[in-house]
Amino acid sequence: MSRYHGEQVLVIPRSAFEEAGYFQGTSPEASHLLDACMKPGVARFMDREAAEQDSSFKQIIPYGIFVRDGKILHYTRGGSGGEARLHDKGSLGIGGHINPIDNQEDTITLATYMAGVDREVREEISIKGSYTQHVIGAINDDTNDVGAVHLGIVHLFELESGDVTSNESALANLSFKSPEELESSELFDRLETWAQLALRLFRNSSSAK
Repeated sequence: MSRYHGEQVLVIPRSAFEEAGYFQGTSPEASHLLDACMKPGVARFMDREAAEQDSSFKQIIPYGIFVRDGKILHYTRGGSGGEARLHDKGSLGIGGHINPIDNQEDTITLATYMAGVDREVREEISIKGSYTQHVIGAINDDTNDVGAVHLGIVHLFELESGDVTSNESALANLSFKSPEELESSELFDRLETWAQLALRLFRNSSSAK
């Protein structure tokens, strides 16, 4: 029995990523990348068990960071999370895989992806008050097994209220921390790689304003 219970996840061929503009680390060109990924016939749903072992495909993962008064929501990944390789790591990202339930059209489009973003946020956390969100960059890290099969799209959620609670035991010890706190060796070294890279994108997007 698959440990993913037959879950189907949204993927693109690595070749499509390379054609759109391959990068290692971070890129601010996420909107261009999303447009390329969501062109008709590029993205597809694939069995997650196979996708996790096949680096010729990239699973598209929205990775939302949540900010209130310049401080970023931080949490610890609990043992009940779906990705065992990330347990006990510190994280900034809320999000996950895009599934067939997110697709309401005959073809996979950007609307499919955005429906998945909304669903993942609602499933994982509860937010009191309004918020805005926009894409600030993308993450690719081919230096480890997790990163080799995933491509992250980083969304910045700017919150009206800091009243945020977890809906899942996999998200523990939620608190807002300043970028300076997160960059301290005590916290930074425990952050998962994507969180470190997302923090860099946040710093760059903030300085560009």
